[in-house]
Amino acid sequence: MRKLLVLMVLAVLAGALVVAGPALSKSKHVEVDDNYFVSKGKPKTITVKKGAEVEWEWEGSNPHNVTVTKGPVKFHSKTKSSGSYEKKLTRKGTYTILCTIHAPGMKMKLKVE
Repeated sequence: MRKLLVLMVLAVLAGALVVAGPALSKSKHVEVDDNYFVSKGKPKTITVKKGAEVEWEWEGSNPHNVTVTKGPVKFHSKTKSSGSYEKKLTRKGTYTILCTIHAPGMKMKLKVE
C-alpha cells in the first residue's frame, strides 16, 4: 500500500512538471516604453539564467535602443519605435543596459547567473 501511495505521488509530481514546463522556460520579456525599461521609477534589475533569451519589446511611441555599456559582452540593438530585439545570454555577469537616446535616465541592470 505504501509503495502504491509513493508511486501515485511521484506520478502527480511528474505531471505537474510537464504542465509547468512553459513557466520554467529560458526566456524573459522586457518592456521598452516611453523613456523607461520594465516600469517607471528607479532602474530595474532583471535576473535570468545563463543561456536564457531576453526579448525587449517596444511598447511606447518614442524611438529607443538597447545598448550594453558595461558587462561581460557588449551588444546593441537598432534604434526603433516598435517591434522587438532578442539576445541569447551565454556569459554570466551583470550587464548595465541603457537607451543611448535617453541616457542616463533610461537604464536597467541585467544579471545572468
